[in-house]
Amino acid sequence: MGPAMLSLNYIQKGLLFTKPSAVNDPQNFMTTLLDRLKDSLALILVHFYPLAGRLATKREENPPSYLVFVDCNNSPGAKFIHTAADMTISDILSPIHVPSVVQSFFDHDRVVNHDAHTLSLSLLSIQVTELLDGIFIGCSANHSIVDGTSFWHFLNAWLEIFYAQEKNTSISRPPILNRWFPDGCGPVVSLPFTHHDQFISRFEAPILRERIFHFSSESIAKLKAKANAECNSNKISSFQALSALVWRSITRAHCLPHEQKTICGLAMVSGIATAGELLEHNLGWAAWILHKAVVSHTDKAVRGWLESWLQSPVVYQLGLFFYPNNVIIGSSPRFNKYGNEFGLGKALALRSGNAHKFDGMVSCYPGREGGGSIDLEVCLTLNSMSTLESNPEFMEAVSISS
Repeated sequence: MGPAMLSLNYIQKGLLFTKPSAVNDPQNFMTTLLDRLKDSLALILVHFYPLAGRLATKREENPPSYLVFVDCNNSPGAKFIHTAADMTISDILSPIHVPSVVQSFFDHDRVVNHDAHTLSLSLLSIQVTELLDGIFIGCSANHSIVDGTSFWHFLNAWLEIFYAQEKNTSISRPPILNRWFPDGCGPVVSLPFTHHDQFISRFEAPILRERIFHFSSESIAKLKAKANAECNSNKISSFQALSALVWRSITRAHCLPHEQKTICGLAMVSGIATAGELLEHNLGWAAWILHKAVVSHTDKAVRGWLESWLQSPVVYQLGLFFYPNNVIIGSSPRFNKYGNEFGLGKALALRSGNAHKFDGMVSCYPGREGGGSIDLEVCLTLNSMSTLESNPEFMEAVSISS
């Protein structure tokens, strides 16, 4: 739902690589790498051409109408940045909490998607940051144009072009650019506004700590077995069990009043309980709430939600949509993230920018070793993070943390 995302931030995800040491001419290596990245980026944008455009608007006063679209003609294209930082891989990975300098590895810091009306703000920006012994490739993409699935699809396809011979521009899985609407809706969505000030807000999170917690496939399997045993069921998935642990643990870290309602949001579905109910019951009880939310997310429910939104469009506000004291679990461990090597070998780690960071935000990544392992990027206030790190139930399930 592109228009609904206009007041949210760009997606900012990136990969940290080791800089090859066995090269005769390091400067020439970087020049060659940058040229290959730029050339292949230009070619992949032939397929993902909306990412080379800018946003534009048509509006009417009576009745109020605000129509946002991608203009691929009046645009200087996507952006490619090369910069350097006087630091090492260890400076990034050694601290227990993710250092704030990582935010500088991404372009479009703190902008909202609607800002891409400005010609200086591209819909897509690639920033290559050269460390003393490493290379960070950060990608910022407008969240009104791409979601997580299409974001990683783009990166995977870019890699395919990067490795292609003779500048072959074909890719195995082209993007689907045709728009779809339910019967009787579309083909355009006009927002009921006359000016962007009526639906754009800018959210600034409190001071946060950010930490990566690693869960091995064995640890997750134990959580799944425990949750199913407690529910006398075999239907709770690995991810539902892990999400239930996170929901309970962060709710405990937030020290909420017993009667305070708390929500665990999983992309398009949510589980709801009071803090008291959540913490008085066991892991399986919380996992079953999430399981019921997932199985109720049927084709009929999705179509009903979409038709309702199209009848009365709203633009999500980060400060309001993500209510305080809730847990939002985003991204996905199923995306092919570590498969993007760009001739540098497997990445050492995944990291994200400042976008969509707030107290209770959790992003899911596949573990580097694969096999069903998962990394969770958890953002909490200082006191809440300290409480989480002191929670035996949570920390005993963590295999490695960094």
